[in-house]
Amino acid sequence: MTAIFWRRRNPYYVGPQTTEFDGLRFRTAVQPRDKSLADTYRLLFEVERSQWPEHYPSPFRDVPPQRVEDLRVTLIGHASFLIQMAGTNILVDPVWSQRASPFRRLGPKRVNPPGIAWEDLPPIDLVLITHNHYDHLDRHTVIELHRRFRPRMIVPLGNDTIIRRFAPEIAPEAHGWNDEVAISPRLRIHLKPSYHWSARGLFDKRMAQWCAYVFQSDIGTVYHIGDTAYGDGAIFRDIARDFGPPRLALIPIGAYEPRWFMRDAHVSPEEAVQIFLDCEAEQAVGHHWGTFQLTAEPIAEPAERLAAAMAAAGLPPERFQSFRPGQVLAPAPA
Repeated sequence: MTAIFWRRRNPYYVGPQTTEFDGLRFRTAVQPRDKSLADTYRLLFEVERSQWPEHYPSPFRDVPPQRVEDLRVTLIGHASFLIQMAGTNILVDPVWSQRASPFRRLGPKRVNPPGIAWEDLPPIDLVLITHNHYDHLDRHTVIELHRRFRPRMIVPLGNDTIIRRFAPEIAPEAHGWNDEVAISPRLRIHLKPSYHWSARGLFDKRMAQWCAYVFQSDIGTVYHIGDTAYGDGAIFRDIARDFGPPRLALIPIGAYEPRWFMRDAHVSPEEAVQIFLDCEAEQAVGHHWGTFQLTAEPIAEPAERLAAAMAAAGLPPERFQSFRPGQVLAPAPA
């Protein structure tokens, strides 16, 4: 009965049918079939996973300034970033919990601490969520950020319902793909599609939207992708066409093996380099690796393959680096 209920009703979002929403689920222009329970069983119980170390400490630790008028970006860990730009402090997909999981004692566990300690955070003005997977939307972190900073919170459609269930006093703003949101006189953000999916359980696949973000300001453009497959590459080429070459792109490079399961949701390092070329970014940072073991590849392989792919493309390695928690990028002023 539960499965039938979830198939017939969307618990997060009610809206008109469009090319992106069929009344129950969201879809992109390139939307592969959802993986079946049999596929998931095969992934969990038949695929041999590499053995990650229990601890993989980062050599970096950041104590960020209170404000930055130009651009400064810190990887907190996995896909969590502090972006300081144009006088605004922004957290994207913040996760400070020990596990990327709905459970306290089960699920992927951190192998390194967050690159910024709670007590070292500057005042947070804005929190952005790309989608509702547990390694991107963490209940405990969202509640604590609201308690400490009362930040403005922007989420894709349907994710506002999830967050209000965490704590009714939180009031996220939900927007759809291609919406534009004014943050300050100097900063606007745009929600853009990525080739991914969403779910918090077994029966709610694609019932909340997912997205990437483009930050447009007087100090340049930043393109942040939470999770994505490569698909036909069109959405990445559209960024360069619509916004010009970004000053910085934040591109996932990990959680890609086995390819028969992951290619429809996560890019490989080689595909990440192609995204870098497609969107014509001046510089890029690789994330989504080395903190939570979600997939089968060895812990350091994403960084190694990224470096090899950059060399194969004849590109300087410093233009697209794989970051560790606490590592900071502060490009020269635009």
